[in-house]
Amino acid sequence: MIQNNQSAVYRQALNKTFVNAFNGIQYFFKTERNGKIQLFVSFLVLLTGFYFRLSPTEWAFIFLCIGAVMGMEMLNSALEHLCNVVHYDYHPVIKIIKDVSAGAVLLTSVISVLIGLVIFLPKILLLL
Repeated sequence: MIQNNQSAVYRQALNKTFVNAFNGIQYFFKTERNGKIQLFVSFLVLLTGFYFRLSPTEWAFIFLCIGAVMGMEMLNSALEHLCNVVHYDYHPVIKIIKDVSAGAVLLTSVISVLIGLVIFLPKILLLL
């Protein structure tokens, strides 16, 4: 009996974890400007991928890049919100945290653009 009760509690906790995660994703895309931009750019990349009929390997790289950039953007947003709660006024350490976090997003975005160029540029050049 205790085993079944613990399983039910575990399932409820797991369900709540997923609900919280989806709430966070929804909040990010509804409220964060960069989230909306990333969603739009991702949509364009996916449409372009369908147009050029990417290989499964190319799709895997595209999905990894989209996930990495969006994930980093979400972490950056969460860190910024946390920093603003901890110390709303200017503080040099908070500035470093925000700068490094933004830098991580930038680095991930640049690498993703380079991967996108490797995938899409030869296909685009064939059209010219």
